Amino acid sequence: MPIIINPDKCTGCETCLDSCPFDAIELKDGKAYINEYCNACAACLSVCSEGAIISTESGAQTKERKQLIEDYKDVLVFAEQREGKLAPVSYELLGAGRRLADELGTGLLAALLGADESEAMELVKWGADKVLLCSDPVLEKFNDDVYSEVLAKIINEYKPSIVLAGATPIGRSFIPRVAARLRTGLTADCTSLEIDKDTKNLLQIRPAFGGNIMATILCPDYRPQMATVRPRVMKRGEYDANRTGEIINVDVDNLTPGTKVIESVKEVSEISVNLHEADIIVSGGRGVGGEKGVRMLEELAIALGGVVGASRAAIDEGWIPYSHQVGQTGKTVNPKVYIACGISGAVQHLVGMQSSDIIIAINKNPEAPIFNVATYGIVGDLFEIVPMLTKKIKEIKGT
Repeated sequence: MPIIINPDKCTGCETCLDSCPFDAIELKDGKAYINEYCNACAACLSVCSEGAIISTESGAQTKERKQLIEDYKDVLVFAEQREGKLAPVSYELLGAGRRLADELGTGLLAALLGADESEAMELVKWGADKVLLCSDPVLEKFNDDVYSEVLAKIINEYKPSIVLAGATPIGRSFIPRVAARLRTGLTADCTSLEIDKDTKNLLQIRPAFGGNIMATILCPDYRPQMATVRPRVMKRGEYDANRTGEIINVDVDNLTPGTKVIESVKEVSEISVNLHEADIIVSGGRGVGGEKGVRMLEELAIALGGVVGASRAAIDEGWIPYSHQVGQTGKTVNPKVYIACGISGAVQHLVGMQSSDIIIAINKNPEAPIFNVATYGIVGDLFEIVPMLTKKIKEIKGT
């Protein structure tokens, strides 16, 4: 919906400048004009008393656009695969997609590229009504060019109202390209998804401004509504071995990749820590005081059969490697038990672990924000509590 300013009517009063959330209106030679940052949100249309700001979209165009939006119905999940096997985030997206589709009264579709029919059947058992399967060998190894082309083709043909993908390295790499091809919006790194009860639009919720606020983003005028979702923040749906669905083979004739993937090389690290799959995580923040405190947490983690995590504060101090970081700029985790030791509970950390089944917080400050999300809270000195806890666990286990 392009916005223009009629210079003959503009008096240069500057009223419209503050109305634009994108700083897209500037004053030049005593007249207001729209710059390249305009997002066509129309917030400025009602503020000009002279009627100088107008929309160039006609009533017929508005009606046509609304009719086009009504053509989009279902929820589509991009089911990511690695080496022919479904990635864990695919199951999480199916759980979220199933919930949204049921609320909207529509179907749940899954797009699977580069895998076989057995993996497609798994998607059905995890909640998909239809699986759009493309098993062409060219899709076995991830390639931005061909993945973008194929997924855009699927979306144009099946017209889903909502498209979800994982905020993984693969999703972050090519989903923005798909959104650009479709000329629609995309919200990255969502931590929550809801349906607006009045408009039925997708409410895409994610941390913003360094995690200091949670922003709710909408895409009311274009379809599909696209979002990438952080791994481990959504719960998996229910698995039903007897569930049936439709598998549709998608043809990808005349693909024109600009690049070719010759080989994929896995990174090998001296330190191996799989926070994503851990059932028990013992994390430390600035309160652990140093490497001695980290070793104390390691002893507790080993006794519990878990792994060590950390807040950004502990990482920045150099007490523990980055691969252990939990939070907005680290990893999002969802263990059965998360023990937060000496972590105050900044929102940047909370968004990475607050979906844990059980959260145990140990902090000497009773006002620490971490206690607001904790299942159990212990107010006290972690250097006294953690060794006692480790000793008791070892006694119980007889180690």
